[in-house]
Amino acid sequence: MRLNEIRQSLTFERMNGQNRADIYPGLLVDIILKKDQRSGKRTRGVVKDLLTSAPYHSRGIKVRLDDGQIGRVVEIVEED
Repeated sequence: MRLNEIRQSLTFERMNGQNRADIYPGLLVDIILKKDQRSGKRTRGVVKDLLTSAPYHSRGIKVRLDDGQIGRVVEIVEED
């Protein structure tokens, strides 16, 4: 495996929303709301509260967004 492939792999693991340590209030994320689990529709917003207390969750850390919506983080959005 080349160095770039390793970096991309590590970045994906960090950006996928499964590790609580990577998520904090004020972070821009994409979540999936409970009602959208079947369709996979994403909702973008800013984290207000972390609701999952475990350090890792296979389906994504549950958060509350600034607008009150609750869902599991599927991606941490990189801001340029």
